Amino acid sequence: MALKWFKKKKRTEGGSPEEPIESVEQALEPETAREEGADTAEPVEPVEATGAADTEKQGFFRRLRSRLSKTRKGLVSRVDQLLLGKKEIDEALLEELEEILITSDLGVQTTMTLIEKVREKVKRKDLSNPEELKEALQSEILTFLQVPPGPSRMAEQKPYVIMVVGVNGVGKTTTIGKLGGRYVKEGKRVLLIAADTFRAAAVEQLEIWADRINAELVRHRGKSDPSAVVYDGIHAAQARDMDVVIIDTAGRLHTKVNLMEELKKIRRTVARQLPDAPHEILLVLDATTGQNAISQAQLFHEALEISGIALVKLDGTAKGGIVVGICDSLGLPLQYIGLGEKVEDLQDFDPDAFIKALFSEVN
Repeated sequence: MALKWFKKKKRTEGGSPEEPIESVEQALEPETAREEGADTAEPVEPVEATGAADTEKQGFFRRLRSRLSKTRKGLVSRVDQLLLGKKEIDEALLEELEEILITSDLGVQTTMTLIEKVREKVKRKDLSNPEELKEALQSEILTFLQVPPGPSRMAEQKPYVIMVVGVNGVGKTTTIGKLGGRYVKEGKRVLLIAADTFRAAAVEQLEIWADRINAELVRHRGKSDPSAVVYDGIHAAQARDMDVVIIDTAGRLHTKVNLMEELKKIRRTVARQLPDAPHEILLVLDATTGQNAISQAQLFHEALEISGIALVKLDGTAKGGIVVGICDSLGLPLQYIGLGEKVEDLQDFDPDAFIKALFSEVN
């Protein structure tokens, strides 16, 4: 059982893959966090032209399959090795499978639910052959990923306001640039608001992105009040007849102001000017942080009612199982996944394509 394995793991290794979060600050701190006050900007890459739709779709699937190679090695390949030569599905096999799933960052609760579903199929004799277990596992994981997004209101709202949140270092500003680039390619007029005023590098980086994707930008000088920047930005968007507004926000404050209260203030500022806005609150998470990403999502969602998630840096981690844990634990739609540094590597999340790429062989 998971708890039995968990206790053994804690005794032998001095901890578990899912250690409890002791404070809000710990939960909001990425494993690869920068030092407090660091103002290093992430690299900004140029927007590249896209080809025909079919070619682009095929190219994306190949990239997806290739970029998930580390997760495939950590999860699917280990499942294959476990099932190799097995003649029956017994409790010992299920316990070993349980360990593989937990250490692949699906999370304890998600893994236990998954294993119980498999165990029920075995009891009903719907599943008896170990060769069929992988297919059943694939099917059950897919059901966890199919969290439908809320209805899009973009056609009804102008400007359509997206507030983007997330801790420093996850790739939030880069994601905003890529997302803005997608809307510009659709022919929409995009305005970026630099409300992460506590990091000069974030403002400068967003300015570079605005120039690269041909979007407009509203920023203030120095460490201005973020809500004041947002106030001016919404007014500018209305005056300039913008289609889409994307707001960058702080992920950590260098003052005694509570981060969540500051973000709530920004949301109220938007709502006072535009009823029902922001229309989306998008949370950016770093896949390489594993289970800590779920802790971050829970805290942001409790404070702000997140509407969707962008999970980035999936190409650089073996912890891609976190995708399953996020969808199952939070019940929030995963809208975008990031698979690399290029603009086109920010893609809409397609559960079927993700599962197919994860469980298929790389040619």
